[in-house]
This record gives sequence, structure tokens and C-alpha cells, in this order.
Amino acid sequence: MIALIQRVSHASVAVSGETVGEIGPGLLVLLGVQGDDNEAKADKLLHKVSHYRVFSDDAGKMNLNVQQAGGSLLVVSQFTLAAETDKGLRPSFSNGGAPELAERLYDYFIAQSQAAGIPTASGRFAADMQVSLLNDGPVTFWLEV
Repeated sequence: MIALIQRVSHASVAVSGETVGEIGPGLLVLLGVQGDDNEAKADKLLHKVSHYRVFSDDAGKMNLNVQQAGGSLLVVSQFTLAAETDKGLRPSFSNGGAPELAERLYDYFIAQSQAAGIPTASGRFAADMQVSLLNDGPVTFWLEV
């Protein structure tokens, strides 16, 4: 399971011109599901995302996680993160999870985040989405479990 996280001042996702999810300060989480992923991996990745220290403390050091900083998550499904790009000039998606698995784990990740008390908004699985964000830093990390 893969998460590309970006620290944002604000972010939103729209489908057909309608905003379906938005947050203020926090993390935009682009979430990719691979074929061998499961709930245990989703739990491990959520723990890493929610505890990753990418927000500044009073001394200006990256010592705070999203919860300590009072931030939110905006989770957007992003199957292209599972692409194989080492050969040729066209990505292969054979490592990606089947749509049923990916949707189940995407929904699970969001539900577990909300159950943990993290304000969490989301995109719409498998939709053509337009994501807007103001990257804070920029601060971007690739997390994989």
C-alpha cells in the first residue's frame, strides 16, 4: 500500500464541478492499493501517515504529526501510484489492486482514520477528480508498507 502525502494549507477534491471533500491545514493523502494489500497493511500505513512528524513545532522543527498540529486528512484514491515505470515509456498497472480490493481498502482506510478521531474528508473512488491544493513547504513524502 502506498501513500503520497503532501502537507497542505488547504486542499479540496471535486467531481463534475461539485466539491466532494475539502480540508484546511493538514495532509493530502494520495492512496494507492497494490494487489497483495490487506487491512493489516492499511492499518500500518494509516498509523504511519497519522504519526509521521511533518508539521513544525514552536522551534520550527518538523516534530508534530497531523493530530498534534490540529490538522485533517483529505484521502484521494490514486491507482497510478502502483504503476511499474522501470521499462519503456508506458506505465504498467499489473501491480495494482483489483478495483474491488482497492475500493474496500480505500473505504477501510478512511473509516479507520475517522474512528481514530482524525478529521477526514475524501474523494470519490474511481471518479474523474480534480484535486486542488496549496502545498505547504512544499513538503511531500512517499510512504509504503
